[in-house]
Amino acid sequence: MLSAAIIGGAGYAGAELTRLLLGHPEFELVAVTSARDEGRPVRDLYPALQACGLVYSAHDAEEVAQDAEVVFLAVPHTAAMAMVPTLLDAGRVVIDASADFRLRDAGVYSSWYQAEHTAPALLAEAVYGLPELWRSAIPGARLVACPGCYPTATLLAAAPAVRAGLVRSGRVIVDAISGVSGAGRSLSEATHYVSATESVAAYKVGSHRHTPEIEQGLGDLGLTDASVVFTPHLAPLDRGLLSTVYLEVEQGMSLDDVHAIYRAAYASEPFVTVCVAGGQPATGHVRGSNRAHIGLAIDQRSGMLVVTCAIDNLVKGTAGQAVQCANLALGLDETAGLTAPVPVV
Repeated sequence: MLSAAIIGGAGYAGAELTRLLLGHPEFELVAVTSARDEGRPVRDLYPALQACGLVYSAHDAEEVAQDAEVVFLAVPHTAAMAMVPTLLDAGRVVIDASADFRLRDAGVYSSWYQAEHTAPALLAEAVYGLPELWRSAIPGARLVACPGCYPTATLLAAAPAVRAGLVRSGRVIVDAISGVSGAGRSLSEATHYVSATESVAAYKVGSHRHTPEIEQGLGDLGLTDASVVFTPHLAPLDRGLLSTVYLEVEQGMSLDDVHAIYRAAYASEPFVTVCVAGGQPATGHVRGSNRAHIGLAIDQRSGMLVVTCAIDNLVKGTAGQAVQCANLALGLDETAGLTAPVPVV
């Protein structure tokens, strides 16, 4: 068994990581930290996690590094970059679910996150942890930067078309909807029950911090001069994310041909399903799982390929993907701890 710790384990992503690691056949969870809930038993904060006998401890990277061989970070941006050098110096494998090491350009990071990057030398080493697209870079990595939930669904939706050379323009439109848990555990006016229930609202239009991450990923896939128009929406769901991606393609392109390209691209992927031709995914179909479901349609009149991708923002969008990356980085079965059946209703 490999010892594992979660720094920032009291938030929703951290709680989901706790759930997954408790059921993992190769990891032993030895520490979970929280600044706000230090000293509180995990099972008291999350009664569903009765199997966890740990108590939240303080954020202390040096102490965590003494106990754990692999460390998962589920902390806000800027907090991760302060801890990662200490963890790496101690020889630990770090799986970072924050935004601090996703962008390779420290200047781009600073402009979008309004903070100076204090560990820029590590940006070149950090591996972007989206296994279905860049799996070969993950085995043996010391530092894996897990993608954001919106970029995960969006890049999985766009990748086969971009790689096949079907996309004619670098201008990509993304409309995406996320459940309220994506905003984190801290309450805000927008996520208050009275504000969020029975209502759907766009937010951070043209300014969401995942925009440069999506553009970077599209460029890595081969799209020249990627320019993303990204509009996220908050829906009255506790979890789930649906990204709809609009890509300009040659008019007259056959949906059957595009469907065949997507089926071939993801044929061997354990966590990606391409819906039957004409079918569309739903967030309820992937709830609680590490799966991504993809649907395809072509608007022949406008020459647009419309690709939808549904994921659970807390699993494939965060915690499950982190475990998937840890499995790969440490030479374990990629699917370990991630294949348990989930509720169907």
